[in-house]
Amino acid sequence: MEKISLSEIYGLNVFNDAVMQERLPKKVYQELKSIIKSGTTLSASVAEVVANAMKDWAIDKGATHYTHWFQPMTGVTAEKHEAFLTPDGMGGAIAEFSGKELINGESDASSFPSGGLRSTFEARGYTAWDCTSPAFLKEDASGLTLCIPTVFCSYTGEALDKKTPLLRANDALNHQALRILRLFGDTQTQRVEASVGAEQEYFLIDKEMYKKRKDIIFTGRTLFGAMPPKGQELDDHYYGTLRERVSLFMHELNRELWKLGIPAKTQHNEVAPCQHELAPIFTNANTATDNNQLIMETMKRVAPHFGLVCLLNEKPFAGVNGSGKHDNWSMTTDTGKNLLDPGKNPHENKLFLLLLVAVLKAVDVHADLLRVSAACPGNDHRLGAQEAPPAIISIFLGDQLEDILQQIDGGCLSNSIQGEEMSIGASTLPSLKKDVTDRNRTSPFAFTGNKFEFRMVGSSDSIACPNYIINTIVADSLCDFADRLEKAKDFDSEVMTIIQETIREHKRIVFNGNGYSEEWVKEAERRGLPNITCMLEAIPAIRSEKAIALFEKHGVLTREECEARAEILYEEYAKQIIIEAKSMVDIVMKQISPAALTCSDKVAQTVLRLKEAGVSCDSALHRLQKLTEEQNALDSATAELSAALEKVQSMDQIEEAASYCRHTLFPLMAKVRKPADALEFLVDKKDWPFPTYGDLLYYID
Repeated sequence: MEKISLSEIYGLNVFNDAVMQERLPKKVYQELKSIIKSGTTLSASVAEVVANAMKDWAIDKGATHYTHWFQPMTGVTAEKHEAFLTPDGMGGAIAEFSGKELINGESDASSFPSGGLRSTFEARGYTAWDCTSPAFLKEDASGLTLCIPTVFCSYTGEALDKKTPLLRANDALNHQALRILRLFGDTQTQRVEASVGAEQEYFLIDKEMYKKRKDIIFTGRTLFGAMPPKGQELDDHYYGTLRERVSLFMHELNRELWKLGIPAKTQHNEVAPCQHELAPIFTNANTATDNNQLIMETMKRVAPHFGLVCLLNEKPFAGVNGSGKHDNWSMTTDTGKNLLDPGKNPHENKLFLLLLVAVLKAVDVHADLLRVSAACPGNDHRLGAQEAPPAIISIFLGDQLEDILQQIDGGCLSNSIQGEEMSIGASTLPSLKKDVTDRNRTSPFAFTGNKFEFRMVGSSDSIACPNYIINTIVADSLCDFADRLEKAKDFDSEVMTIIQETIREHKRIVFNGNGYSEEWVKEAERRGLPNITCMLEAIPAIRSEKAIALFEKHGVLTREECEARAEILYEEYAKQIIIEAKSMVDIVMKQISPAALTCSDKVAQTVLRLKEAGVSCDSALHRLQKLTEEQNALDSATAELSAALEKVQSMDQIEEAASYCRHTLFPLMAKVRKPADALEFLVDKKDWPFPTYGDLLYYID
């Protein structure tokens, strides 16, 4: 194995600050840095110099093409490659890349989801360079391509991507947080940013087995499969020793991510067999979002090098834990301060307490928006399934902070619970300093020391939407607080009044108990907290009048952009369920049913031979009867599903189709699966047409 020198490889393929200092004239470098920090417009002259330096750097590395790398509403990234090559008019060619080509590109906007913002015949769309996220070189079998992170908008200026609302929400949070900091006497901070670290869960399965599973190929998850004798009951996979092939994959994955300047830090086996996790170090929300997209892309690209396939679907296997993405969020200043760090004595930290209750208010008032930010078809199989947070949004604060809030609510704030020393009991072992609170993995939105961990996000989803929503709703709370404080005659008194009033009004959102319990479902209902159990029920929140007013107030989304996003979500849901249903019918008709009939024929022949020999054949007859019963049930359910598919595909209204998918197709799919999985136990292993759960989950050497 090639030895890795981390200092030499890290950021190797990134047009980062060190490269810019080396390749740009000092004046241009300083102007570009100032533009990145202040958010002002890049001049044509500066763009020309930067473009030329970027081109030379990329070509020196071996790149021949560049692309505007953007994040349309598909949930994945998009790129159109252009060669640096320009004919010189004398039969040769030169490499060129202008400032205009760096700043602006054009793409077909009608071929991406637009939610009605663009008609099919209105094709023009634009990409525009996001200079706050560094350009990088993407490496694959064909070589290197210069990737320029961009936003994507329509001809009339509407956001058609996931990055644009995030950048707008970053500005909104910065503006409102600075108002608060100035009121507290902070004149040094020039910018406040959301700091994000997204833990990424995923599955790895054998590539040859994957090729035999049409359901995974078409949908990203298994539509059929009976549980093997062993699942995750023994908890022996969690943090277990890495299998050699998986370890080799992680080694190359880290190397590729480090080249891209992605600070991949932690890797381990997760709870379910074949499930793993990668966690990077925190960075600003924009870069973290770009990095997470690259992490997912790189996982899928690297896995086949080791005969593996990476599955990012939220629930690829029924009966074992699915995968999520823990979005760790905090606020940091450009001076290096984490504003959500409570310090040693949180009860004395008024700024922290004000920011804390701002988050409480934001999450309570806009729980429905947080829920829709984590809505995708795969997540419907995962949320609340004793492995992920429940669909009810609540906040876990821990003993120390909950005690402080109770003191404030009672009108007497005097102390903070401190962590204790814990003795492990052996003389050779050191005592440990206990944290002031435990962790609560059942909480959707948990405070974990100096950040909030939003645990609901799906493993396949972009983190752009959760973060632009968190940024916006917190910015709105801070705006309300700043409006009051700027008019206050007694600042300190008004701060404590706001904190106390906010606690009393929104303490219902705080819950430190077991989010999986039935008691919590009843208690949440009593508190008036929404329990939005599926994606279809979550979608209306994004286009509610409350949401539109919020987003327009802070310049994050327009009414039209909100309506478009709801339309896109309905379309995504309907299309995914229809693809899954069609895949089920295809697999039943071409694979499962023929296999069951083959097995039935063999058993029937055995019965005849036993009868001819005068031998008892009760067990064989019983098996034949069970095969026939399950086969008939499967054929009947598949016929129902086929008829329902014909009906839904004739519907013109996407919202109607999505509702039909949820309430008709979804139950019919479960009806088809039940006898199919029963047949897996009855059909001979050699006749079963594809790898079973036992094969997929346990046969990676």
